Amino acid sequence: MTHSLLSTCLIGALLWAASPAAAQDYPFRDPQLPIGERVADLVGRLTLDEKIAQMQHAAPPVARLGIPAYNWWNECLHGVGRSGDRVTVFPQAIGMAATFDPEAIERAGEITATEARAIYNEANRSDKGGMQYKGLTFWSPNINIFRDPRWGRGQETYGEDPYLTGLLGKAFVRGLQGDDSIRLRTAACAKHFAVHSGPEPLRHEFDADVSDYDLWDTYLPAFRDLVVDGRVAAVMGAYNRFRHQPCCASDLLLEEILRGHWDFRGYVTSDCGAVDDFFRFHRTHPDAASAAADAVAHTTDLECGSAYGQLAEAVRRGLISEREIDEALARLLAIRFRLGAFDPASCDPCATLPYSVLECEAHRAHALKMAHESMVLLKNDGILPLRHDLRRIVVLGPNADAPDVQLGNYNGFPSETVTPLKAIRRKSGAEVRYLRAADYTQQEASDEEIDRAIEGADLVIFVGGISPRLEGEAGDAGNEPLEGFLGGDRTSILLPRAQTEVMRRVKRAGVPLVFVSMSGSAVAFPWEAEEADAILQAWYGGQAAGTAVADILWGDCNPSGRLPVTFYASDDQLPPFDDYAMRGRTYRYFDGQPLYPFGFGLSYTSFEYGTPVCLTRSPRTDGEVEIAVRVRNTGDRTGDEVVQLYVSHPDAPQPRPLRELKGVRRITLRPAEEQLVLFTLTPRDLALVDQSGLRTCRAGAVTVRVGGAQPDPKSPDGGKECRIVLRGKTHYLPL
Repeated sequence: MTHSLLSTCLIGALLWAASPAAAQDYPFRDPQLPIGERVADLVGRLTLDEKIAQMQHAAPPVARLGIPAYNWWNECLHGVGRSGDRVTVFPQAIGMAATFDPEAIERAGEITATEARAIYNEANRSDKGGMQYKGLTFWSPNINIFRDPRWGRGQETYGEDPYLTGLLGKAFVRGLQGDDSIRLRTAACAKHFAVHSGPEPLRHEFDADVSDYDLWDTYLPAFRDLVVDGRVAAVMGAYNRFRHQPCCASDLLLEEILRGHWDFRGYVTSDCGAVDDFFRFHRTHPDAASAAADAVAHTTDLECGSAYGQLAEAVRRGLISEREIDEALARLLAIRFRLGAFDPASCDPCATLPYSVLECEAHRAHALKMAHESMVLLKNDGILPLRHDLRRIVVLGPNADAPDVQLGNYNGFPSETVTPLKAIRRKSGAEVRYLRAADYTQQEASDEEIDRAIEGADLVIFVGGISPRLEGEAGDAGNEPLEGFLGGDRTSILLPRAQTEVMRRVKRAGVPLVFVSMSGSAVAFPWEAEEADAILQAWYGGQAAGTAVADILWGDCNPSGRLPVTFYASDDQLPPFDDYAMRGRTYRYFDGQPLYPFGFGLSYTSFEYGTPVCLTRSPRTDGEVEIAVRVRNTGDRTGDEVVQLYVSHPDAPQPRPLRELKGVRRITLRPAEEQLVLFTLTPRDLALVDQSGLRTCRAGAVTVRVGGAQPDPKSPDGGKECRIVLRGKTHYLPL
């Protein structure tokens, strides 16, 4: 806290204490005291029933102490969600991941926190401070690994790679929470801990189990990144069981790893209804009192649900002590104190943020920037960028004019959502015809209607894919049985046949075809990959998705997104959905030929890579290794390149990944411009996990490859590699 803020805070506190509102001069109201002392004072003044009520997500007021109601449940997956206010909406999380741009994602977090504070201030001014989705404790980001493209909630994640997920997750947390070691802008939450990624219809009863190797190699690294390095304020336990125990009462996950190895001091919340699942679906506990007691004993401090209403009964039955309840409540209250909930407004630098900051010009501009960076050009036979002298363009497809689709899920609502159809009409001087032609799984227009629509067209832009109403969280996504979808998940990754059939008619008519795919997951479209003239993966691109699509198609923006997930060629390449073993999954363990690989993305310019060079003399297992590579723009357009560094260990024993992303740099180069790009690899980056789960950096050869994508026939800039040899003793990394 700065000296000026400290002085202002002190004056404000004295004025507040002298005011009629300060019925009692309680120590917990004194902003000059350490937070630990303030928390202890407040906990000591509460009755058992009051304590229990404060451990539930809709915490009621304690009028006698002047404590207002507070609702802990809030969402900000890609902008403030569900608040009812008009807010800035960024691309869905999987689209933000496709930017490979941690700085831009941190800025999105800052904007989200700013808008959240403005909403919170307005709610308090209008006596709505205790309402759901108006608070400062956000249950985002979702950092589960998107291990299988059929999982409907995978769109909420940062993709399939542990390193990228941790890198981007930490950036988002920094943006949300700020860099003050005590005061928080807002409080972020890493979810769902752990080994959680569908199937959605089974999530309340599923018992996940994986080897120690897969647990520590794939499922836990991103959580460690956010907890240990990112200092995230909260962790949410998952619905499912892990090794027979519910995740919200897991000895291994919560006590041994989270609170033990990682020394997590923040709060743990259940997912909504997860503690009720203990006795309703998992059948691991006989009733709500025993379930609630076990969850609190395992340091699940906050419940979203109803079981904690039985904690007083649990105390009476001797299932839990009041001391354990005090410890859980103390962790919760510490967060509220860090958010300034019990301080005079003069102590809070965010208290004066006006409601007018919502959707300000700078925020809207960043939403467009992220939409631009998120979109991945998968194919271009030379048709793009489009000419401005086209006379007639026909726009087809279910997502061409569907604003709700591009907002994804867990979303807020902007004042304006620009669809591709709207943006194409604004951008192009051509006659633009529109026919939806098909919904997601059924052709709506007759063949004759389609033929009439495309007659005389210079170009057809088909905007299809799928929808967050079909893929998403169980209960939110549609439950109507449709071909390829079930309960929020997908039963097939193939693009629904009805959409392909419409595009086949376009090609049979000899009209050039651009396919724009909107989805939150990898879609297999083998026919389109062969026959379409260009393919742009647009995800659920947020409020500016349509503008970004049109800007890229006409070349006002050079595409630069990269795939954060593998686009498999068919369902046959996927292991069983309910098998959590990583063999055969993601680019790290899949040895087949995908439709498009992780990290892939085309540009309107070209880049040339020099051979990477190790700058570190005598690299050792316990030291950092510096890698340098020269990148040159060899095309005729300015463009962004996403420089990716992968490591592999060709001589290490199995199991081991085929390769692993361990460095990302997004750079902008003008034509003929060259840049030296530097990477620093830590022992953790160069380590491997053994079968017991230990992460060790061992002596031996490591191959380092740097390029704009993985080595792949479709990738023009797969890069070059060098070989380094680590020397020294085996270096064991902290869990």
